[in-house]
Amino acid sequence: MAGYLGNVGCFNQINVVQSPATDPKSEILTWLSPLQPSIRHRDVRNRRTGNVGEWVLQTVEFQRWRDDALQEGSSDPTLFCYGDPGVGKTYIR
Repeated sequence: MAGYLGNVGCFNQINVVQSPATDPKSEILTWLSPLQPSIRHRDVRNRRTGNVGEWVLQTVEFQRWRDDALQEGSSDPTLFCYGDPGVGKTYIR
C-alpha cells in the first residue's frame, strides 16, 4: 500500500509512503487514519496564538448553551462548530 494517502483538496493533507504491511490490522488502521492526528494536533497546538476565539466564550449564545448544559447536569455536552474550510475553526481553543 505505497503511495499518496490523504484528503485531496484539504489543507491538512500529507504524503505517506509505506512499506508493505505484513500485519492486516496495521494496514487497516493506517488506511483508516492516514492523517496521523497526533502529529496534526501537535502542529496546530504549537501554532495557536493566545486568546484566539475568546470572543466566542463571551457571546450570549455560548453562555446560554453552557448554562443550560450545567443546569441539566450534562457531564459531556457537545458544541458543534461549523464553517467553511480554512476559516480558523481548528485554532479556536
